[in-house]
Amino acid sequence: MGGEFFAAVRERVRQARVALETAVGGGDAYEVALAQDELDDALWVAGEHGIETGPCAEGSGDADHNS
Repeated sequence: MGGEFFAAVRERVRQARVALETAVGGGDAYEVALAQDELDDALWVAGEHGIETGPCAEGSGDADHNS
C-alpha cells in the first residue's frame, strides 16, 4: 500500500496546488476558496501519514506542510 498510496497523495497535493494557482489567476473568490479547501484537505492527509509533499508554492497557504 505504502508506495502507491504515498504517490497518490503527493499527486493529489500537486493537483490541488495547480488548481489553487489557476483559481487565484482567475480572480474568482469562490473558486479560490474551493481550491484552498482541497489543498488543505490533501495536505492534512499527507501530514497524517507522514508523507512529504515537497516545497510549497509561496502564498498558497500550506507553509506548515512543506516538509
